[in-house]
Amino acid sequence: KMDKRFPIEDQIRMLASALRGRIAMPGEQHYDDWRGVALDNFDHRPAGIVRVANATDVAAAVNFAQATGLALAVRSGGHSTCGHSGNNGGLVIDLRDLDRIEIDQASRTAWIGTGLTAGQVTAALEPHGLIIGFGDSGSVGVGGLTLGGGVGFLVRKHGLTIDSLLAAEIVTAAGDIVIADASHHQDLFWAIRGGGGNFGVATRLKFRAEPLPEFIGGPLVLPPTPQVIAGFAAAAEAAPEELSTIATVMPLPPLPFVPKEAHGQKVFVALMAYAGSQAGAAAALAPFRALATPLADMVRPAPLSSLYIPEEGPKPTVTVRSRFIDRFGEAEAGHLLAAYDRSSAPMKMAQIRVLGGAFGRVAEDATAFAHRKSRIMVSFLALYGGGANAAPEHESWASEAISAFGDGTGAYVNFLGKEGTEGLGAAYPPATLARLRRVKRQYDPDNLFRLNQNILPA
Repeated sequence: KMDKRFPIEDQIRMLASALRGRIAMPGEQHYDDWRGVALDNFDHRPAGIVRVANATDVAAAVNFAQATGLALAVRSGGHSTCGHSGNNGGLVIDLRDLDRIEIDQASRTAWIGTGLTAGQVTAALEPHGLIIGFGDSGSVGVGGLTLGGGVGFLVRKHGLTIDSLLAAEIVTAAGDIVIADASHHQDLFWAIRGGGGNFGVATRLKFRAEPLPEFIGGPLVLPPTPQVIAGFAAAAEAAPEELSTIATVMPLPPLPFVPKEAHGQKVFVALMAYAGSQAGAAAALAPFRALATPLADMVRPAPLSSLYIPEEGPKPTVTVRSRFIDRFGEAEAGHLLAAYDRSSAPMKMAQIRVLGGAFGRVAEDATAFAHRKSRIMVSFLALYGGGANAAPEHESWASEAISAFGDGTGAYVNFLGKEGTEGLGAAYPPATLARLRRVKRQYDPDNLFRLNQNILPA
């Protein structure tokens, strides 16, 4: 341990002098700006924020946390729904300056710094006619999104984000900088594909980028009835794999072409994402357009990035829960609508993501994300003001809403609630969790990386 005679502020200053990156402490320039995260649920005040410039800086910060015993948080995009992007009185490794992208057009691969957001990476790849399937938000950091799995607009065509991951540069709890891939540190490479930030700090990720010569997508707004929603789920499962969907019961956003008096009304907004030709898209979309007269149909040739949810305005306070389930008929659609109606949040969402296709062809034990046989992911989200003080009512709403679907086949680790409410048992089946705990023992025996959905060392 470090010499206790020196105040921690002086020790952090000594760390700063050894880094290429920058550090901010309370009262200093940048501190209040840097400590903010994406969600208004959290108001962290760490003892120091390290804006690392490279993996060597990360290793120095990790060694410092080990030596001082300071709690350690790792921040990529700052979207952790449990507040793991920061802490109080500890050290935060802020990855936002790790923002390099190296695209190899010939091999269709890209090394991506984990300080980048999904939107930034998508914008860099689209001019090359290439894409990586991320989630549904452009502002989410690729680090946290990828390590948890990544369920997005190409899930049926190309699988999860982790299914395109070829390698990762990781700083371990011992301060070693390693490359994990199919032939080096294979256990670590298995664990980071779904096991979250438990095993080290990912500083760069190497992805296979897929060609996307044509894309047709956008919102299809339908009436929110049990028949329409159940019919939608059935059509989405029967659709060709080129079509992935994320469909949400929500208040109608102020879309163009929609009468003003309809804004804010309860609707079923289906984001349609077809990775293929216009002729193929027309045939694939026909069954959805036949479910009911659409209130709005804005599905058209567009860049994939146009589907990312716009995020203007003040930071929201957010509550989220998810469940993987195996059947979705009119009864389940009824549960979904009844739960939606019980929420008092100004923006509430009851969402279904139909899986299958490439997502389901990966073996359940091939990665730490083990829910490959699951057919549908149901999620409930509440967005509201008032910070953490307003959360309890919405937390209990989301937990009750998801419980109507029973235990399902598990939960998505990136959409788990606060620790203890659902537990890792929902995110990982017993055999997967046992293996994750063995890998944790090997790479982080003292559980330095515990600000996450925490996996205890075996």
